[in-house]
Amino acid sequence: MKRLALWAPLGVFALLLLVVASGLIRPGDRTIHSALVGQRLPVFALAPVAAGKPGLATTDFGHGRPRLLNVFASWCVPCVAEIPQLMRLKAMGVEIDGLAIHDTGPAIAAFLRTNGDPYSRIGNDVDAHVQLALGSSGVPESFVIDGDGRIAMQKVGDIRPEDVAEIVAAVEKAR
Repeated sequence: MKRLALWAPLGVFALLLLVVASGLIRPGDRTIHSALVGQRLPVFALAPVAAGKPGLATTDFGHGRPRLLNVFASWCVPCVAEIPQLMRLKAMGVEIDGLAIHDTGPAIAAFLRTNGDPYSRIGNDVDAHVQLALGSSGVPESFVIDGDGRIAMQKVGDIRPEDVAEIVAAVEKAR
């Protein structure tokens, strides 16, 4: 019995080490998801930020055609990385609107000229009020908006090649 008592602290330590190691190997999901999925878009009307592109308003959505709303910024490195996937989605017939966060017209124009332009409209969300109203936690982030103007899907982070099929399926389902 005394031998077992001597080894008990080592056993407790080993168990504690196992718990900590499992948390490091498989960390929990800390993604903040919007509580608005399934809800109507918040009401907003944003001025245009890029020459030749209209601004963006709630009234642009909900006309029977689903759209992808992409929250981005010219200063955001992952936003540059996702442009090829956005261009691919556009080529597949997905209509994409942009919500430019904390940005300027010249910076957006340079961003589009350098990286490509997948957007039909781009709204200037200078103070990120619309971004916050959407429940967006950062840039980039994208939302599939269904034909009734409801948020059907949220994609946190940049869109990667393996995400394209899921987004196309969500757009098709949102018709």
